[in-house]
Amino acid sequence: MQRVVPQLLHQAARRSYATQPTAKSGGGSSPLVIGGAALAAIGGVAYYFQSTGKDPMKTAIALEDKAKSALNDATGKVTSGAQTASGLVPALNKDEWRDFEVAKVAPYNHNTSVFTFKLPEGTDSGLTVASALLTKSADEGKGLDKNGKPAVRPYTPTTAPGTQGEIQLIIKKYKGGAMTEHIHSLKAGDKLAMKGPIPKIAYKANEFETIGMVGGGSGITPLWQVMQAIDNNPADKTKVVLLYSNVTEQDILLRKEFEDMAKRKPDQFKIHFVLDKPPKKWAGPTGYIGPVLLKDHMPMPGNADKIKILICGPPGQVEILAGTKKSPSDQGPLKGHFADLGYSPSQIYKF
Repeated sequence: MQRVVPQLLHQAARRSYATQPTAKSGGGSSPLVIGGAALAAIGGVAYYFQSTGKDPMKTAIALEDKAKSALNDATGKVTSGAQTASGLVPALNKDEWRDFEVAKVAPYNHNTSVFTFKLPEGTDSGLTVASALLTKSADEGKGLDKNGKPAVRPYTPTTAPGTQGEIQLIIKKYKGGAMTEHIHSLKAGDKLAMKGPIPKIAYKANEFETIGMVGGGSGITPLWQVMQAIDNNPADKTKVVLLYSNVTEQDILLRKEFEDMAKRKPDQFKIHFVLDKPPKKWAGPTGYIGPVLLKDHMPMPGNADKIKILICGPPGQVEILAGTKKSPSDQGPLKGHFADLGYSPSQIYKF
């Protein structure tokens, strides 16, 4: 099987993701695909903060919604506050950091673990679909960045927003990563500070006939959040086609969950795992995501108000697919493969 291996978009941005081709990447022989791998901070917004150096605190405050809540820090019980969509008080707050206790740490693969945090009685996270949260160390002097300041990173939980009792983050450990190394040092009983939500695209059931999704590595979590919402709503008939790229088969996150979703609702969910370094018997697509793979699987742009494309991955992947975001609140101009294929800016959303 022939593969096209283009140079990386920016040599300075070189990393383990195979989802970072140059603008010369045109796809290749079918089946095609991009590999991407490695979870740095969960959620595409993390890539933006890390690559631009923007202050996530200031940006988050500008984007956060109007939800208000108040918890009794001493008892962890609800005292007052606005209700969530589930009719509960949100555990998270946009205006203050709150400490959440680690309930369990479970290894996921060779470099990634699932961290489960306790939520106070009578609350859920308060997140919406789609939104994320901010994290920082709950212990002074720990989790510091290279400038000696507390590292702040955004993550999208893998638990549905309305889940009571707990919230889960799936996080890859990076050597030298201030937040990932700190979080991976946590054990049951330790605490992590969180704040949010950071609202992203506001998903509405049945707004579109089909949603095409392209995710790379840790960028899968906001896409998973939207897919969960669709799957959990029997009245939502929105169809989803997902291209999810990783470097190796071991790097695929939430694989069982995706496969179960596609097995239960094969007419609604189409899942395609894309690998850059596939095993010998791999039957799926390989390589970089280019026009051929997009044309083979993504909904075409003809029905302008019937389809939506959601993209979340490393900067190089987003750049080659649709152009770089200017900021979390500014999608920037549509460029790259999706622009070349005739999609309009309103049809594309970059996490």
